Amino acid sequence: MQTLAFPKQTTETITTQARFLGEAIDCRSIENNYECIATLPSVVKVSETGIAVLFPYGVVVLFGLSQKEENNFLKELSQYVSEPFSNPEMEAVEIQLNPEKSERVKNGVLCLKKYSVEHLQIVADVLAKTVVLAHYEIKLASVFDKIEPFTASLQKNYRLTQPGEELLHELGSTFLFQYKMVARVEIIDKPELLWEVPELDNLYSRLEDEYEIRERHMALERKLDLISRTSQTVLELMQHRTSLRAEWYIVILIIVEIVLSVYELFIQRFI
Repeated sequence: MQTLAFPKQTTETITTQARFLGEAIDCRSIENNYECIATLPSVVKVSETGIAVLFPYGVVVLFGLSQKEENNFLKELSQYVSEPFSNPEMEAVEIQLNPEKSERVKNGVLCLKKYSVEHLQIVADVLAKTVVLAHYEIKLASVFDKIEPFTASLQKNYRLTQPGEELLHELGSTFLFQYKMVARVEIIDKPELLWEVPELDNLYSRLEDEYEIRERHMALERKLDLISRTSQTVLELMQHRTSLRAEWYIVILIIVEIVLSVYELFIQRFI
């Protein structure tokens, strides 16, 4: 049996927003300070008509909070956020209670048949994933801008202008992005909650399609792979050029040594 998120809720519409606040959230500390009404993911009661869903990888999803409640909660939450972002990614949606309509997003409004905690956890899971994807889409665009001069220099056969250390840094960044999306956020995995409430699987699938979670994840994976292969190719080329340069130095030294030896023999023979 599903639990109502707002037993005293009378309004049919609630505002919802997801925020990617930082690298991690200490959910346990928040649970100790608020009434925790569900787990996996953690759901805490902020007010009579408002809840927050917390994800350890740095996302919070707020349901039904007034502007004042939202500001106060985010201010308190900030002390439990590790490595906060200066400009957090955000996604907002209006949720409408309508038992007669199918549960889907239409014209920017998400219709739900009831405001159960489980329904809102599923919504929160998808919104959390979409803000994480948006965050890394921007990050990867920045990495592409830095990698582009390398590919241009390869095409024109010019000298590589960027130090290998910086290229290694970009390569490390792509591996870190991949780790965070796959190991921590588990973008393409269904939430564990669906094992307990399989009847919400259709809702999750519709929302996953609506926000193009799998398509965006695949696009990011392709970009990560391209950046990785480009970086490795350029680094190998730089290594090859360094090795070739060293070989030329050795050849020049051998030639110099031969010339000096011949000169010495010439001096000894004719002088």
